[in-house]
Amino acid sequence: MPDILDQSEIDALLSAIDIGEVKHEDARTEIFGRRKGAHTDVEVRPYDFKRPERVSKDQMRALQTLHEAFARNFGASLSGYLRTIVEIKVATCEQMTYGEFISGLPNPTSFNLVNAPPLEGQLCLELSPLIIYPIIDRLLGGNSQDLFIPQRAMTLIESRLVSKVTSRGLTALTEAWSAVRQIAFEITASESNPQLVQIVPPNEVVVVIGFELKMGNRAGTMNLCIPYNVIDPLMEELAAQSWLSSSRIGKVPKPQERVVKNLARAGMSVTGLLAESTITLADLRSLAPGDLITTETPVSRPVVLCVEGQKKFLSHIGQIKGQRALRVMRAVRPADRV
Repeated sequence: MPDILDQSEIDALLSAIDIGEVKHEDARTEIFGRRKGAHTDVEVRPYDFKRPERVSKDQMRALQTLHEAFARNFGASLSGYLRTIVEIKVATCEQMTYGEFISGLPNPTSFNLVNAPPLEGQLCLELSPLIIYPIIDRLLGGNSQDLFIPQRAMTLIESRLVSKVTSRGLTALTEAWSAVRQIAFEITASESNPQLVQIVPPNEVVVVIGFELKMGNRAGTMNLCIPYNVIDPLMEELAAQSWLSSSRIGKVPKPQERVVKNLARAGMSVTGLLAESTITLADLRSLAPGDLITTETPVSRPVVLCVEGQKKFLSHIGQIKGQRALRVMRAVRPADRV
């Protein structure tokens, strides 16, 4: 523990300062001097005025957290689609200029332009050929063991297969961004040479989220490039506190509600079971037009209404506007002999 000055020592120190025995230290530090090497202990960091840091650290952390959820959902969706385990995780999240982003991409590659209404501008989704061709090989029945990665642009069939993968990625991206705002991501164009695509000026600041994809013994990268002018209207909402609070408010419906909502639109077949009877195979073979099949069911007995082959309701048969109809009486109970 350091020594603690008592009151007498404090008084002596103050009096020494008053009479000039103790000099004040100048807190200012001279960085440049006439003598070379006079200030070698001063740390000087370069600052690039062409590349300002326009996104704060809190907003970058919020973007990384948001796309970590996207990576988990996309990995699960892709694993079910390819019938194999696909691991996706966020590798990097940084801001740079668009020119630096383009210069670091391979050629050829899978470079997709993405619209994000109601936001203005376009995003870029790039998939490395190192993982694209193993996915294509998997979709076509291969095992990707001795796969050769061609150095060429994708064919129309390969592009169509890749679109099935990217569409699932955009669905997961829409779900992840719904915690901030409802955005409908859609691919408008694809290109193999990223140098030919100029969505923003080369010195424009962009946020690049890099992902690492693993499928078996194959691995590759995926990059999502978001120009600053596209997400500028959302910068206040991307702060860590407002993003977490918006997710707690409950903008995203519960999984059970989503399942019920989707199932409510599913079509189902409904049939009316008038009567049941049994006949021999010989009688079935001898049936001809005009023959009558008698049953033991009386006419006054309710008709059973079946939903997808399951007996669910009791009803009465009738007619409405010249067409046969069934009026539902009640649901089938366990004690009913139907």
